[in-house]
Amino acid sequence: MLVSKLYAPTLREVPAEAVLESHKLMLRAGYIRKIAGGLYTYLPLAWKSIKKIERIIREEMDAIDSQEIMMPIVQPSEIWKESGRWDVYGAEMFRVRDRHGREFCLGPTHEEMITTLVKNELHSYRQLPTSLYQIQSKFRDEKRPRFGLMRSREFIMKDAYTFDADEAGLDESYQKMYDAYARIFDRCGLNYRPVEADPGAIGGNGSHEFMGIAASGEAGIVYCDTCDYAADVEKAECEALPSQEEAPRELHTIGTPGCNTIEAVCEYLHAPIEKSVKAVALTSDKGGLILCFVRGDHEVNEIKVTNAVGANEVMMASDEQIRAAGTVPGFMGPIGLDLNKCTILIDATVMNMHNVCCGANEVDTHYVDAEPCRDFVYTKVLDIRTAHEGDQCPHCKGHLKEARGIEVGQVFKLYTKYSEALHATFLDPEGKEKPFYMGSYGIGVGRTLAAVIEQYHDANGAIMPKNIAPYEVIVLPVNVKDEESFAKAGEIYQALNAQGIDAILDDRDERAGVKFKDADLIGYPVRVVVGPKTLQRGAMEVKVRYTGEMCDLPLDGDYVSALKDILSKTL
Repeated sequence: MLVSKLYAPTLREVPAEAVLESHKLMLRAGYIRKIAGGLYTYLPLAWKSIKKIERIIREEMDAIDSQEIMMPIVQPSEIWKESGRWDVYGAEMFRVRDRHGREFCLGPTHEEMITTLVKNELHSYRQLPTSLYQIQSKFRDEKRPRFGLMRSREFIMKDAYTFDADEAGLDESYQKMYDAYARIFDRCGLNYRPVEADPGAIGGNGSHEFMGIAASGEAGIVYCDTCDYAADVEKAECEALPSQEEAPRELHTIGTPGCNTIEAVCEYLHAPIEKSVKAVALTSDKGGLILCFVRGDHEVNEIKVTNAVGANEVMMASDEQIRAAGTVPGFMGPIGLDLNKCTILIDATVMNMHNVCCGANEVDTHYVDAEPCRDFVYTKVLDIRTAHEGDQCPHCKGHLKEARGIEVGQVFKLYTKYSEALHATFLDPEGKEKPFYMGSYGIGVGRTLAAVIEQYHDANGAIMPKNIAPYEVIVLPVNVKDEESFAKAGEIYQALNAQGIDAILDDRDERAGVKFKDADLIGYPVRVVVGPKTLQRGAMEVKVRYTGEMCDLPLDGDYVSALKDILSKTL
């Protein structure tokens, strides 16, 4: 490819809409162009990188005998209603009607579709295990599409599904896919960490996310400084913290005028926040008030609450809902409430505390010297707090550290959630009908590209890993009007491509500085410069984008092998 023919319109100014560096650089370097909120066109540079990521995915999927298929994007509502998920996705699902008034959706994922397909084709245990995958556009009507390819409304996903006869088979398929994902992200050059995750609307009972580590990541993760435990903060387990033993005192109320936050109460009472109990009032898609109580310096984890009450979603409760349960906004407490009017969840740490303050369910009033085990009423005591740095690891005596991440892939153990709902069964060796044990596995292809750029860039532009860079080497003649050096640059370009190195030639009649800036902005892994001065030395000048290292390679030697060696040692 000649740069003069490359459709890659670069921008000198940072687009106002872009916040993340990956978004800025993909726009500036001519990788993508915005069409509407959350909708982007992949220009040739991005599309080449996308295709290289897809090739890596296909090679690793083929290596574990997963077979590629292609399913329709448009899916009938009936299969989603049968699985119970038509309403779970809510407003995120693009819904359409055909001319006959029949309901369809644009697939946000394909669990229902693949289960419907397989139940009509796989009938015997002898056909198991089976693993199928596709690479296809998915659609989710994000409330706030942002960050370029990180959170868009149309995106490219690799989704795979496995079918096994039993749980042991599912475990084996899950591990194969997990290991394949690790190889995929390794080959893409991504710095990532697998973490335990909540399955969310996909369902099932086991899941890991593959998180690209980045300070700008949307998701918080915690990991142990001693063992290999790591989890999304939505999933991370929290040990119940001990409290120092104290003699119980008599419960009594105290006036706390205008103190409707836990911080204000503790300041007014001159009490440490660790000796207080904080309330959060929620409701769910199933209705009913949920009062959650955690230590004053802790935060309620809404995902844990959602799972605890068996809901699909929780949201903040209204003042009217709070009052209807016999309490008061800003002064809620777990003493004396009617459990028929609300669900009360108390974090396990709270039950280890002594002589605490909490709301008294009256305006401007709090209880002090409350003993949770003696005074509190509750529906459940369980872990409902969000993990933070410094917490003890739930699996060893180490402590948790925090990081930010970009979710690039997730694997799920679905067990029989969809096969039972959609009546997808096979015959076991005894001729008995059994539901398939299923797994679901996704990779955000465009997200992976964006995450890599988010991790690898500098003030000059992107720094692309060689395996997914649109071109591995840019050959850059300093002056196209110098016939000798321009001819030598063309010769090098032809030799590299002939030997399997994906090279591009900057044949533009531009100043060398402009070419250098564009090469750095786009992020080509290796830059080869040829000009009158390098010819005088009998060499080409080579620069590695990742390290900035420069060297001369002699033109009369095997420079193709030398460049292959340089590429093999860089990012």
